[in-house]
Amino acid sequence: MTIAFWTLLAAIVFPWVMAFIKKSALASNGNYNNSRPRAGLENLQGVSQRALWAEKNSFEILPAYIAAIIVAHVAGAAQSYIDLIALLFIASRALYALCYLMDWATLRSIVWTLGLVCIIGLFVISA
Repeated sequence: MTIAFWTLLAAIVFPWVMAFIKKSALASNGNYNNSRPRAGLENLQGVSQRALWAEKNSFEILPAYIAAIIVAHVAGAAQSYIDLIALLFIASRALYALCYLMDWATLRSIVWTLGLVCIIGLFVISA
């Protein structure tokens, strides 16, 4: 299995990491009820709220990333380039999450754009 395919697993797991951070932050304040995990999501604040937003964004970008990796493989793009771009994408997502959690809005937007450029790059090298 290629490095790029392993990054698919990382990208799939990533939203759940954000969910864990969200739940942990809530639980530390005594505000998490596992019987009703979605109750009160609209009222979240602070780290829990930002982790929820990062979780949602991670789910939103996932289909495009999966498609880009598959297209690059099917099109026969150079594996070394696919792997490099895939690793850059995962690094951008990790940095994106950190920026979200730390409330670094401008840097977060820049890093999100880098992730999008990685997805576009996978299609470009497939052409």
